[in-house]
Amino acid sequence: MVSGGLLLAGFHVTRAVAGSMKAAQAEAPAKEQAPAPKAADAPAADAAAQPQTAPGSETAADPHADGERIAPEDMVVRRVLPIDEPIKFGHWYWDERGAPATGTMIITIDLKAQVLSVWRNGYEIGTTAVLYGADEKPTPVGTFPILEKDIDHVSGTYNSAPMPYSLRLTQDWVAIHGSDIIAGYATHGCIGVPEDFAAKLFGAVEVGDFVVITDGKTLSTD
Repeated sequence: MVSGGLLLAGFHVTRAVAGSMKAAQAEAPAKEQAPAPKAADAPAADAAAQPQTAPGSETAADPHADGERIAPEDMVVRRVLPIDEPIKFGHWYWDERGAPATGTMIITIDLKAQVLSVWRNGYEIGTTAVLYGADEKPTPVGTFPILEKDIDHVSGTYNSAPMPYSLRLTQDWVAIHGSDIIAGYATHGCIGVPEDFAAKLFGAVEVGDFVVITDGKTLSTD
């Protein structure tokens, strides 16, 4: 877990971000402001081209290999997607217009709001509502590097349940993966996202990229 904090709130992400992700000193130029994206429930709804990935557990190339990763506590938030309504379960948004083509990727997950956001160099490029672990098997909070990518993983514990586009975060296979997203459902500790969104995310991030999971509070080791 890193020192500092990351505060997420509401049905999306708050523009008042403190601690581990510092707000930009000035607003981004108008040309960098993306139009309000439409909710997506299929890949065809996304207008931005995505990095191509090879089948299996590793991608063919690093889409942000132009420099070292920025630690979550040093990330500057430059733009959030202009979404003006609650994100419905099963819906997702992905819009890379105005964002850098490469750069540090960070995923943030607010369990209280049940929202996941994807950031590239401080620009939010994707977001969705999520499912998370029930009381018997809660989703851990903290900062985790992606340990492994597996495009067609199946659970070794829960009746070989499919876990497509898995991004493994812990040794006991807590992962972000594609799932049926239904309000009121829960997971066995994993983060469930719509499968089409999971495919986008799988192609955009690499092993070693950070995932910051909070319960609506600021992370801190103090």
